[in-house]
Parts: sequence; structure tokens; C-alpha cells
Amino acid sequence: MSVPTVSFEVFPPRTVDASFNLWDTAQALAPLAPRFFSVTYGAGGSTRDITHDAAHVLRRTSGLPVAGHLTCVGASKAETLAVAESFAKIGVTDIVALRGDPEGGKERFEPHPDGFTNSCELIEALAETGRFNVRVGAYPDVHPEAADAKTNIDWLKRKFEAGACEAITQFFFEPESFLRFRDACVKAGIDRPITPGILPILNWKSARSFAARCGTPVPDWVEQSFETAIRDGRHDLLALSLCTELCSTLIDEGVEQLHFYTLNRADLTRDVCRALGVTSQVALEDVA
Repeated sequence: MSVPTVSFEVFPPRTVDASFNLWDTAQALAPLAPRFFSVTYGAGGSTRDITHDAAHVLRRTSGLPVAGHLTCVGASKAETLAVAESFAKIGVTDIVALRGDPEGGKERFEPHPDGFTNSCELIEALAETGRFNVRVGAYPDVHPEAADAKTNIDWLKRKFEAGACEAITQFFFEPESFLRFRDACVKAGIDRPITPGILPILNWKSARSFAARCGTPVPDWVEQSFETAIRDGRHDLLALSLCTELCSTLIDEGVEQLHFYTLNRADLTRDVCRALGVTSQVALEDVA
């Protein structure tokens, strides 16, 4: 089995304790030489400023590439591009460009009167600056607002045509979900990299709830396995085993890059990476 390259997603801290958790996560995972850390936006763009600050600190203290998330939610085009410019000024020229979730608990996305109406408009505006490396989201399972799987692929194709260089998928539970999606994208003429998003399951109840919100189907066997494992006190062992097996199957099918949603907890992600042969290459202080 070949050894994949990896990247990691973290979220910006809202408290002092959360800041320490983020730093501990970066310190634990940076030696694995990730392609980049990505820093998310909160729902409705609610963490715009602390996303910027967290990206700045990660970039400055780790010396590693950092990608800042940017959405279309709750801001004009000028305001959104100003945020992108603020990223560039701190040396963060990788952007994960997303439409973003509806703000304020609304069921459907409503663009700002002077804002971008969808992710493709945002991607195109970022690409036109010539300053950013733009990554985008992709959905192996049908997005809750999409009519069908073809709609997912059509939107992804539009994102690449707008100027994106790579896609990172929503998480999924079975490798077939990603492999079917990848094959369908190739058939549709998409030739840009599509990196699978991997969610190591730290808490089954939370993961189950997140899957429901994202429209990610939960196979019966996965649910039954976790229910049994929780009852027997083996949740963590099952989570490590299933995530490692998922990644191994993807690698055997030609996947060379994996993107891990860490939830600002390093241990399980690091254990999976080690099981895949991704080992420490450099100490954090050596890249600071």
C-alpha cells in the first residue's frame, strides 16, 4: 500500500481553552508534514475574524501552508474580497471557497443584497485576482439541496470551470460512495483532483447528527457496529479500525491524498495516519 499525503481541517477557537486545543492539535499533526491546514468559518460566517486570526497564528507558528475558508454568507462582494485580501496579507493564499450554510437558522441560503449568489461567483472573483489557490467542496452523496447526484457533479464541474484547482469532499462512511462519485466525475469530463474528506469518529452521537444535517447516509451496519461498540466500551477501537479500513481501501483504489476533519482533536487522526504509514517527518519547532 502506498503512503498518502494528508491535510487537516481545524476550526477557530472561541475560548482560551479552545485555543490551547487548537495549538495542541497543530503541534501533534504538523510533524506529519501535511499539505495544508484548513481553518473553517462558523455557521453564517460567524467566526470570520477569529478564522482570520487562527489562520494567521497557525501560519506564523507552524510555517506550514494554511487555507482559510471563505463563504458567501452575510457579506457584500466587496466585504468578502476584503477578507480574502486580509488572508493574502498574512501569507495565506490558499482559500477553500464555499457558498456556506444559511445564516440565522434559515432553511435556505439567501444571498446578501450585494453579495455573491453562489460559490461559483466567489470562485471566479478569487481566480480573477490571480493571487489565490482555490479549493472547493464536493458531495459524494446527494447534497440536501440538490435534485440528484448528477446535480452535484454539474455544480462541481462549474466550480472547476470558474477557477478552482481541487475539490475536497464531504465525509462519507463507505469507500464506494467516493469511488462511484469519482468515476462519475471522470465520465463527466472532470480531470481536476478530488480529495476525499475523512471524518474520524470521535463521538458517534455527534457524527450521526452531523451526517443527518449534511445528507450523508448512515449504513445500517455502521450504526449497529457503533451501538454494539458503545455498549461494550469499544467505541474508540471501532472508530480507529473503521477509519483506517476506509482509508486503506481508498488508497488501494488509487487515492493519493486524504483530508481529515480533525474537530481540533489530534489523537484519533494521528493514529489513523500512523496506521497508514504517515509518520513524523519534522518537529514543529523546525518549521516555525
